Amino acid sequence: MTDSAVATRDLSRVEFIILIAALMALNALAIDVMLPALPYMGEALGIANENERQYVVGAYMLGFGIAQLAFGPLTDRYGRRAPLLVGLALYLVCAFAATFAPNFAVLLALRFTQGLGAAGTRVIATAVVRDKFSGREMAEIMSLTFMVFMAIPIIAPGIGQVILLTGPWQYIFLFMSGLALLISIWAFLRLPETMHPEYRRALSFKSVTDGFAIVLTNRQALFYGLAGTFLFGAMFGFISASQQIFVEIYGLGPYFPVAFAVMASTIAIAQFINSRVVRHFGMRRISHTAILVYVTMALIWAGFALAGPVPFPIFFGLLLVIQFFFGWAASNMNSLSMEPLGQVAGTAASVFGFTQTVGGALIGTYIGQHYNGTLLPNALGYAGMGIAVLTCVLIAEKGRLFGVGAQYAHPEPSGGH
Repeated sequence: MTDSAVATRDLSRVEFIILIAALMALNALAIDVMLPALPYMGEALGIANENERQYVVGAYMLGFGIAQLAFGPLTDRYGRRAPLLVGLALYLVCAFAATFAPNFAVLLALRFTQGLGAAGTRVIATAVVRDKFSGREMAEIMSLTFMVFMAIPIIAPGIGQVILLTGPWQYIFLFMSGLALLISIWAFLRLPETMHPEYRRALSFKSVTDGFAIVLTNRQALFYGLAGTFLFGAMFGFISASQQIFVEIYGLGPYFPVAFAVMASTIAIAQFINSRVVRHFGMRRISHTAILVYVTMALIWAGFALAGPVPFPIFFGLLLVIQFFFGWAASNMNSLSMEPLGQVAGTAASVFGFTQTVGGALIGTYIGQHYNGTLLPNALGYAGMGIAVLTCVLIAEKGRLFGVGAQYAHPEPSGGH
């Protein structure tokens, strides 16, 4: 019996979910654990402009997004394990090297390269889930994975704050590299090869372009993937400016990680509830309801922001509702984009990962750079992106909301088109 077969037999459903979530959580950690340290990094490296400090997040996201286009065809050719382990090694080395960055430019270069390595975890984690599951079961697994994954944004800013109490900001990168080492060892020992042998694709220009064409010509997949881009654009815009909003506008100071944890907990709760109800109601009904509520709340928030300073209870209450329904929309729309593309799961994950990460990072950076001491840029960002998501859903569904999908009227085998 091969090592892969033993791993497949021994890897329980619970361990599978936690391991996939841990791989994805490395990306959240690389973003959220940084947030409390941004002022200290800027001061140490001579960056006076507070908005420019956001590039520590943006550079990582740019590298993370771009490399996903390469990891997709690679993982469809060579399987899931080898590209994943290479990406993890690059992430680890760059995180460790960042502790010695002599200036801001070198730090940004290392963050960009760290993002290149992290791209493998995003693409391959999504492809592995699609390899093993389809339909509403896939949506359930993705929700449970995202629920565990959301533990990192809940605790990461607090971890960063605690690390800063024990030493300089460089310790954050040491912590990140140590955790990456542990997860890399876990994946090496326990994650089997999940790719269906018959789906292995040659690594040639024609096979790569054919794979991209399959993804980009599927209306449902394409527009649900674009919907995810706009959702994450609004989210990244808020994350980039969150330290300034919570500390400068509302004066939370050391309680910023607490507020961030409550916000992330709301998304985790949404994912758990979604995992319990998605098999009954379906991905479409839940995600379509979610985006309608999301847009409504974002427009109300924008109205308050236009009228003047927004009291903290109103701001935070609206934010929590938006984040809850973001959780419902994001995981289900991600599953809907992957559902028709089982035979090119790696390429599909890379295309959507690229568009959602690079597009989301560019949109988020644009929104974040417009921070002006008020909530208005972020409120308008959420409202505008919500309307864009709703437009994409209507195009994907030919103007009809709350359908159940043809695949449930005529079920297909896992991985079928």
